[in-house]
Amino acid sequence: MLKMLTLFQGLPGQQPVSRAPDFPRSAQKLPSTSEAESEASMSEASSEDLVPSLEVEMAADRDEEEAGKKKKKSKGLATMFSVFTKGRKKKGQPSLAETEGEPESSPRPPAQLPTVEELKADLERGRLEAAGPLLALELELQEAAAAGLASEEELVRRQSKVEALYALLRDQVLGLLRRPLEAAPERLRQALAVLAEQERQDRAAAAAAGPPGSPGLAATRPRGWLQLWRDGVAQAAAERLSRRPAADAEGRTEAERAFLHMGRTMKEDLEAVVERLKPLSPADFRVVAAYAESYHAEFAAQLAALTQFELCPRDTSMLLLWVQNLYPNDILNSPKLSPELQGVRLGTLLPQTQIRQLEATFLSNEVASIRELTARALELESERWTKDEAPQRLDGRCHSELAIDIIQIISQGQDKAESITLDLGTQIKPLLLEELARFLRSYQRAFDEFLERCRQLRNYRANVIANINNCLPFRMSVEQRWQTPPDLRSSLLRPLNELKSHGFDTLLQNLFGDLKPLFKKFTQTRWAAPQQILEEIISTVAERMPEFSELQDCFREELLEAVHLHLVKEYITRLCKRRLVLKTAEQQQQLAGLVQANAQHIQQFCTQSGSRATWLHHALPTLAEIIRLQDPSAIKIEVATYATLYPDFSKGHLSAILAIKGNLSSSDAKSIRSILDINTGAHEPSKALFSLIKIPGPGDEGTQFMLPSLSWVPCAAQEQPAALAALNSHDPSDVRKSSVPGKDTVNIHRWDGGLKPVTAAFSKEVETPGPPWQRTEGGELKALRDGLQGGVQEAFGPG
Repeated sequence: MLKMLTLFQGLPGQQPVSRAPDFPRSAQKLPSTSEAESEASMSEASSEDLVPSLEVEMAADRDEEEAGKKKKKSKGLATMFSVFTKGRKKKGQPSLAETEGEPESSPRPPAQLPTVEELKADLERGRLEAAGPLLALELELQEAAAAGLASEEELVRRQSKVEALYALLRDQVLGLLRRPLEAAPERLRQALAVLAEQERQDRAAAAAAGPPGSPGLAATRPRGWLQLWRDGVAQAAAERLSRRPAADAEGRTEAERAFLHMGRTMKEDLEAVVERLKPLSPADFRVVAAYAESYHAEFAAQLAALTQFELCPRDTSMLLLWVQNLYPNDILNSPKLSPELQGVRLGTLLPQTQIRQLEATFLSNEVASIRELTARALELESERWTKDEAPQRLDGRCHSELAIDIIQIISQGQDKAESITLDLGTQIKPLLLEELARFLRSYQRAFDEFLERCRQLRNYRANVIANINNCLPFRMSVEQRWQTPPDLRSSLLRPLNELKSHGFDTLLQNLFGDLKPLFKKFTQTRWAAPQQILEEIISTVAERMPEFSELQDCFREELLEAVHLHLVKEYITRLCKRRLVLKTAEQQQQLAGLVQANAQHIQQFCTQSGSRATWLHHALPTLAEIIRLQDPSAIKIEVATYATLYPDFSKGHLSAILAIKGNLSSSDAKSIRSILDINTGAHEPSKALFSLIKIPGPGDEGTQFMLPSLSWVPCAAQEQPAALAALNSHDPSDVRKSSVPGKDTVNIHRWDGGLKPVTAAFSKEVETPGPPWQRTEGGELKALRDGLQGGVQEAFGPG
């Protein structure tokens, strides 16, 4: 169903008008000068005033030949009368006069013209058949004037009578045509025939050579009845469209009611003209075009007057909707009217410059409205968080209506513009996306504030999950509905990704806090029981998984990927602590086997739990292979492959892994690290792993000493003298030390080991009998002193 029909007929209390449109009931008389002057003398007219007197004056000079010509002429006039009597009712069928109870005139021979009284009586009864005899009288009067058969005074007097009759005829004809849908079709056909004949006579008079009129007669043509009819159509259109519409119960503004009234009236009236008036009208009248042009001009005038006032946003939108969409598409291009209006150039209801101004106002109004509505929606949502209101549950998931509300607000703005024109929809799209980006940034800030200030609320975690779930409909709208270019899509998704990431951090904070001391056990026990430690870690994670069940499936998978990443990252971090140096291949192979087994356990658990982070599957196994291999060339191949999988794998990370291989010479280590200088052609990683792992650098923990045995002992700068004394007890060929004045950093260079000089925490190695990987926890001075006295083999700081 057409939008226009829905608008006109589907409104409560607005039923279609079943009767014909109510055209004005009073016909305004527009007499010519001669017609107006002659009306006063109509009551004195007699039959001898016209035809009989003319015949008496002509009898003396008329011979038989002239009588024969007159007889032929009368026969020609009788033929012409058939134009007007063609539609006269046959015998036995009542005429309009008979229906009204008026007596009929007595029959007369075809060549005999009626008297003035008879014509006047016929016209006053609305009998349009009198138009033929009236035209004959007019023609005979012109012939008499041309032949000089009457005085000028007599001609003027008789012409006034003819014009008075024409005034009556004009009022009858135009009155019927101004209310065409209330008249019988036969009456309309007669009125249109009279109008057509008068138009032909006007054209014939205009085409005749010489000055208009005859000697002694005033010029009465062109009478211009066709233009009077068109003027009447314009006046009817103005009266029909300017009627004040009644108030309705739909809450429409006055302008909206006016638009609705004018649009419905114009559509219904034009369709009635097409169905009932056009089939009766001569083609050259262009009756449909005449009505369409008049209604269009009045519609445009009404809108022009309306735009002189300041319009509210609602009326501006409605005005553009009518001008740009409903009027051209649902009225002019409706199925009934479109074929009839082909070639009729109506144009637009408003000038293009004014339309552009209204469109700019519309865009500004819509952006302001959307900004206000979205801000209000976020304000109400934030109040619910701070009031500790629990979010809704939908299909077992924490749910918020905020995303739905915002998407509807943005979509309605887009739809409203597109309902006016597709071009306006294109214009508003970037403005709406800019407002959406503005809202998402505000949303992220409000959410971060909630995360910071409301940790103690009972429904804190549930509201965090609900807001993470909100990212899904936002993301789907950006990626699917609006189909934005990549750069704009990134700017829209960035606040959502930040919100989700901060939400994940909040949800995982307690879990990661519980895992931290468990991961420390790897280095605290010097990897003595990694399998048992990992089991404890996996068990801790498994116990916390139900806390995330109210996330949407896609976000639960992402969160499990974050857990998977954390497990792998922390495991690699422990391997990179430089706390473990293995000098034999057997020890390295044993550690590689443990790392490989742990990697398989982590991968299996995370995959079964729902993680899709397949990109992490090679992170630990390849490191285990690097630890296991002894051939530098084979290690280079593994390192090169690893760098393509994880482009953020740096020389610092590689050095930390190679530090485990105590039997690797410094030259081989340097050669292996040089592999990372080669451009592998790998793209920048979309996901980070090693960039999240910090390798201790210069000055991170004080000063470091490297000695030719197992490991490192960190200590505070205040213990440097004692550490230096212990260092000096070793063979100078093993160690070279240098100090930087004014700083607590001392660089120690190892001559016979596999590592290049390192600057790190101030440390000292203590050699005493005991298990090779045993260590104490804590970096306190007491631990160092105990180590120097031979109580333990090594003393390490925290971590």
